[in-house]
Amino acid sequence: MKTYFITGISTDVGKTIASAIVTEALKADYWKPVQAGELDNCDTKKVERLVSNSKSKFHPNTYVLQTPMSPHAAAEIDSISIDIKKIRAPKTNNHLVIEGAGGLFVPLNDTQTIFDLIKPNYKVIVVSRHYLGSINHTLLTVNTLKEKGFDVSLIFSGNEHKTTENIIKKMTNVPVIGRIDEEPYFDKNVVKEYAELFKDKL
Repeated sequence: MKTYFITGISTDVGKTIASAIVTEALKADYWKPVQAGELDNCDTKKVERLVSNSKSKFHPNTYVLQTPMSPHAAAEIDSISIDIKKIRAPKTNNHLVIEGAGGLFVPLNDTQTIFDLIKPNYKVIVVSRHYLGSINHTLLTVNTLKEKGFDVSLIFSGNEHKTTENIIKKMTNVPVIGRIDEEPYFDKNVVKEYAELFKDKL
């Protein structure tokens, strides 16, 4: 059984939709270790609503923070400190999809970042969305992971931008699982269609 860690090149690039699609494709379990803000409609609830299969389990967050901001700052507002030793992947006999928060170097506390949650045996999926500066952010993210020896692949999110995608493919030379288009909406059926498209590349 494999563990997939889904990270983004920034915030709001489509990690949660990508997580739902990968979870559905693999009938995997899902876990978001740190949730900051949006507690009534958190990422775990969003993914749960988008997944159709009955095999996936949705594991509770280790840290639930009230404010939608960087985890280190949200934790400070809640008068707690994030202890990375307490963030342990749930035990499961299934594949596991872990969704990060923001990008790789989002701080969890004064010394550790999301990057410190990624174990050497995890497969890492980077979600890249086109915006001015996204090539730089994608190359920095992918190359940092490659330098540390991780098995890295990419999902593009949003409308196609050929020149951006082509140069990223050339300069990173990592597998591309596919692209999640700018859909009018995402529901179980749309997620299931993408899951079928992506399944063989996971």
